[in-house]
Amino acid sequence: MVRPECMATTKVTFTLDEAALDSLRKAAERLDMSWSEIVREALLEFHSRIGRLGERERIGMLRTFDQLVPRIPDRSADSVDSELARLRKSRRMGGRRDHPPASA
Repeated sequence: MVRPECMATTKVTFTLDEAALDSLRKAAERLDMSWSEIVREALLEFHSRIGRLGERERIGMLRTFDQLVPRIPDRSADSVDSELARLRKSRRMGGRRDHPPASA
């Protein structure tokens, strides 16, 4: 990770709740870093994760995948291709022969 110690800085003010402030204090003490360094690295890490799935999202998608895969019909590609060919042919011929009556 690029450490921005050499970069120009701009002073900003944030409002944090007690839990966030306590986490910041503990992280700074444990890592022997300034609060600013902790915040900079946390923001860089956060930014690098934008667009990636979080753990909860990943697990949810895997659960959905595991539920859907067994529902995939066990058919050959030839069977699917012939069904698609029949559907395309029926659509070219005008679809259903019996059209339901139009409702008023």
